[in-house]
Amino acid sequence: MIHMEYYLIVSAIFFSAGIWGFSPRRNTLAILISIELILNATDINFAVFNRFLFPGGLEGYFFSLFSIAISAAETAVAIAIMINIYRNIRSIQVNKLDEMKW
Repeated sequence: MIHMEYYLIVSAIFFSAGIWGFSPRRNTLAILISIELILNATDINFAVFNRFLFPGGLEGYFFSLFSIAISAAETAVAIAIMINIYRNIRSIQVNKLDEMKW
């Protein structure tokens, strides 16, 4: 049986990679991927805590499925926004988005 700490280490690596990828990036697609990594880390935590704290319950798994569905919807909306940004200013770089203010 794998101990809880190993799952939490994997989750922490996902979360750290998401934070590291989110902070210095200027590309909106890279930022979206980083946010997805952070959300996947939370899904792992939901499933792991449910398995180890409440082995008979399914609440953590349902939270994970709900979170995955929300992540999919968020990704679809974000990609649609990125497509519209690219159509307007021909770039998906974050530093070019100030051109869309006025």
